[in-house]
Amino acid sequence: MKQQRYLFKILALIMFGLFLLLAVYGGYSITTYGNRWFSFSRNPRVRAQKQTVVAGDIIDRNGITLATTVDGKRVYQGSEESRRAVVHLLGDSQGQVSNGVETFQTRYLYGFETPLSERFQTLMAGETRHGDNVKLTIDSQLCTEITRYFSKHNPGKNGAAVVMNYQTGELIAQISLPNFDPMNITQATHQDPGQPFWNRATQSVYPPGSSFKTITATSALENIPDITTQEILCTGGLRVMEQAIRDYGNDVHNKLTLRDAFKKSCNNVFTLTALTLGDEKLRKTAESFGFNDNFLFRDLVVENSTYPTENRNQFELATTGIGQSALAATPMHMCMVAAAIANDGVMMEPRLLMSVTTAKGSTRPLYQPKEYRTALTPEHAATLQTYMRDVVKSGTGTRAAVPGLIICGKTGSAESSLSGSDVTYGWFIGYIENDDLPYAVSVLVESIEDGQGGGSTAAPIAADIFKYLQGLR
Repeated sequence: MKQQRYLFKILALIMFGLFLLLAVYGGYSITTYGNRWFSFSRNPRVRAQKQTVVAGDIIDRNGITLATTVDGKRVYQGSEESRRAVVHLLGDSQGQVSNGVETFQTRYLYGFETPLSERFQTLMAGETRHGDNVKLTIDSQLCTEITRYFSKHNPGKNGAAVVMNYQTGELIAQISLPNFDPMNITQATHQDPGQPFWNRATQSVYPPGSSFKTITATSALENIPDITTQEILCTGGLRVMEQAIRDYGNDVHNKLTLRDAFKKSCNNVFTLTALTLGDEKLRKTAESFGFNDNFLFRDLVVENSTYPTENRNQFELATTGIGQSALAATPMHMCMVAAAIANDGVMMEPRLLMSVTTAKGSTRPLYQPKEYRTALTPEHAATLQTYMRDVVKSGTGTRAAVPGLIICGKTGSAESSLSGSDVTYGWFIGYIENDDLPYAVSVLVESIEDGQGGGSTAAPIAADIFKYLQGLR
């Protein structure tokens, strides 16, 4: 009998432990996945709430109303150009854009966070319930300006851009092209081969090209003794597994230090560096920057970035070192990479919510800025900062330079295929070296022409963005 009671106690303790574990996991799930559950289009509770609650307004950081409800209909800004610029960020009333603010912040916009006491008061007063007003970290005017910069430098080209405060993680701008008018979605919009409903900034993954050399260089600093003083030979046509890896214009750089190779974006040197590192070490560094992680950010959904783990050989490793192989990253993530280097190695979680205000005027408590991970040491970040400063001062990124600002960056050109055809993407990632203007930028231009690169297509757009940010000081 005593043994039986003892077994019952053990069983009770196990059951209590499982219950406690379930409660902890439930709390974690609500915190981590709550917005994802609310934004699920078939959530019956959300569909029912939308019938009785007037959605709150969405406002940018400068007080500009981006979305409001008039006579039961969702209305966006008066200017079509302005509506288009932020449509992927906001979403639309028809739900064509996945995970925009309109859906991802449903729990605030439709009053799910309203306490029962407030709901009861509204009911007793016979008033219509209103959801919370959501204020974003976004500068909507900058978003509009960036679409103009694309038209100015690369007319007709698709792409994406992200601007982030690298100290806090606040998103200042996010655009995707092509875009569409959320108040005039036609059959032609649905049939557009450019897929205007798709958010290229957060959903599309691209080979990062030479912008990934920031990570290859970091791995070299971490793992190769005296790499900063070594000279590495660039012959202009390194052969790996009987395939030649060449530099732009078949340049031959001869002997280069890692710093000079980074400034000139020398493929031969970074190929040799990747082969010296080996796949395990290079992958470990990439994963410290967030590759192969499951991004579960609180304010937005971002597609995961990939460092390949299958079908690896010497050629795949070599091309990984220069941002090719099966590497894939979003413009959002590559902005985070630049931001981490600027922020002395600390990568902040991207944030979109600035404040949430109830219909009664009170403010909801929000999560504070959060460190996502430490990508590299402050010492190695300082070295990379010097390298990136060189790129804009006298390397491949001079077209990103802005008088009166210290700009650091890395250009990139990435080759891939699209619908069976070869395509080249132009990249620029970088930041302003200034604690009063702590902004990082990522620009991606699709389908650039032969002979072009990130330095001639993406860097000029970045320069215009930096000029706009300079005016905020």
